[in-house]
Amino acid sequence: MALATLASRAAGFARILVLASALGLGSRLLDAYNVANTLPNAVFELVVGGAMASVVVPLLARAPDDSHARRLMTLIVYALSAVTVAAMLVAPWLVSLYAPGFSPDQRALAADFARFFLPQILFYGVSAVAGAVLNTRGRFAAPAWAPLVNSLIVIAVGLLYLVFPSFTLLAAGTTAGVLGQMTLVLWALARSGFSLRPRLDPRGIGLRRIARLGGWVLLSVVAAQVLLAVATRAASLSGPGGVTAYQNALAIFQMPYAVIALSVMTAILPRLSRSAADRNHRQVTEDLSRAVRLAVVALAPIAAAMLVLGPQIATLLFAHGRSSPDAIARLGLVVAAFGLALIPFAGYAILQRGFYALQDTRTPALITTGVTAVGVLGCLVAGWTLPSAHVVVAVPLAYALAYTTGLIASAVVLRRRLGRIDGHRLLRTHAKVALAGGLAGAVTAALVVPLPGPALVTFTAAAVVGAAVYLAVAKLVHLSEVRQLVRLAV
Repeated sequence: MALATLASRAAGFARILVLASALGLGSRLLDAYNVANTLPNAVFELVVGGAMASVVVPLLARAPDDSHARRLMTLIVYALSAVTVAAMLVAPWLVSLYAPGFSPDQRALAADFARFFLPQILFYGVSAVAGAVLNTRGRFAAPAWAPLVNSLIVIAVGLLYLVFPSFTLLAAGTTAGVLGQMTLVLWALARSGFSLRPRLDPRGIGLRRIARLGGWVLLSVVAAQVLLAVATRAASLSGPGGVTAYQNALAIFQMPYAVIALSVMTAILPRLSRSAADRNHRQVTEDLSRAVRLAVVALAPIAAAMLVLGPQIATLLFAHGRSSPDAIARLGLVVAAFGLALIPFAGYAILQRGFYALQDTRTPALITTGVTAVGVLGCLVAGWTLPSAHVVVAVPLAYALAYTTGLIASAVVLRRRLGRIDGHRLLRTHAKVALAGGLAGAVTAALVVPLPGPALVTFTAAAVVGAAVYLAVAKLVHLSEVRQLVRLAV
């Protein structure tokens, strides 16, 4: 599963690079494509995605036979088919909701893309339910590898588009990727002995219970989607390339979190759930503290690299094909700004797991709503006060402020709930990390200036020197979490 997840994420990032090269970073075409491709994911998450892992999977695990799953899958197919048709009818309105800064021609282009992309809502839904059923049967490979199939198909489409630029190829090929993802999961489900024949009777699958349990989860999902929509709207105000700069920088921002912070949580947090079940709040605090400290120590040098080497990262990854130099420069600034949000986001996400371990979905939903309010306000203020070209750079700053607020609020509430939050050790570790990361960032910044030349050479040299400085200072200040990370890795 870990290998499949890493491969899928790597392929997903390669997909972003290929599309940027084929369509041109900074082009109106890529902006329209990205906004349209955001819509099916957003609609799916709002309708069913958020409740899948937290509500539907546990209910399916308790089901006495396959009939519950068959009825649920049939209901999902009918419900999402209706949602898909409705979304296709209002596609222009959805595009305007996410991208008010588009010109009329660009808005029409995005709506045309959306009509091809919105059937993905149904494909994502069927994939999610089929994957959930497979998980309850102890089969995890196909759902983990399926996103890789999606990305490989779209990568092939992007490469073909370089040779045969066709709107239909691009639009239909992108949706074919999601169809391929769904097909793999359904094939694996059928091989497991599960009947794919529809069962129309929805009674007995616990719809009321699903609605009751998923209420707070839905609030969290809605809040997250609102922030995504407002951030996309703000980025669209920055003109051509604004939306793509925001989305590509967000993908870069999420990669180290997914690879490092999620790995730390995977290694640490199963014990957290056991401690919470035993009402051992002292051990819950210890586990949360350790997870936060390890994530911060691992992510700090990456955050510093993003902040200092944002332009080099953007050039190295995206200065290919039809990409605009101005768009590359703006993307570099957005990547640098996202470096400020990486550590607060990781700490906030880990502390949220503490509430879930305590079987509390209400508190994290309310905190997430507050985070969204801060982020939305930051994006709106940027749109009202800054020149349009600078609005997209301010979006990650709004994220940083929002997640810092969420981190502090989560820590305060958990301290009241658990009695302590290991604050002295957390503050001590953060101070040491700030010193090591700050010195590494300063040395890296000083090194970048006298190193003109290819972005790869500059980035590699600066990254190696910055990492060496970070590790050296960490050893001098006795940052013991570095040794713990090495032990976890091996």
